Amino acid sequence: MKANHKTILLFLVAIIDCIFGGVILYSKLYEHENEVNNVNTSKLLALNEVFEYNESDLLALAEISSEQEVAKEEETANIVYDNLTLEQLSAKLNRYLKNELKGQGELIASYSLEKGVDPYIATAIMMHETGCKWNCSQIMTECNNVGGKKGTGCGSYQYYSSLESGIKGLINYLSKNYFKKGLTTTKEINKKYATDKNWYKKINNYVKEIKAA
Repeated sequence: MKANHKTILLFLVAIIDCIFGGVILYSKLYEHENEVNNVNTSKLLALNEVFEYNESDLLALAEISSEQEVAKEEETANIVYDNLTLEQLSAKLNRYLKNELKGQGELIASYSLEKGVDPYIATAIMMHETGCKWNCSQIMTECNNVGGKKGTGCGSYQYYSSLESGIKGLINYLSKNYFKKGLTTTKEINKKYATDKNWYKKINNYVKEIKAA
């Protein structure tokens, strides 16, 4: 009888121990699950923040890209010659023009393009014929003749009332007698413009310097 009681008691103790151990195990598993859930929740929140940040960042980048595309289209639309805008072309010419011709880049560029004349060639002829790379000639300073054009009013040369009219006069002359007739290279222009057979080579040297300015 005592043995049976002892056996029953041991059995009950084992059952209680199992139940107690199970409770502890369940408690630990529950705590672990909560920890895992908390970690996952934190990760999800962090990912959400990253996603929101990236989404915002992407929107900002898209906006910048759109603005750049618009600016590029506007700049492309304003290209007038040699992949340059009128402002850029004028600035290039002005960097090369000297003495009395200094600052006339915009007039030369805009009027040359209006008349279908290469602005580099027009500028090169002016610089060569006037000598304004060093000191402008008397024909230039007194007669506003920038192309060495023959005529009246200034000895055997053409007289112009202002520098602007002199510049436009040369460009008109080049347009009418050369470019509109398909004579667009310095070598072709040389045949009618100058008696010096090497004149075009000198003009080409000026053109190279102007483009590099």
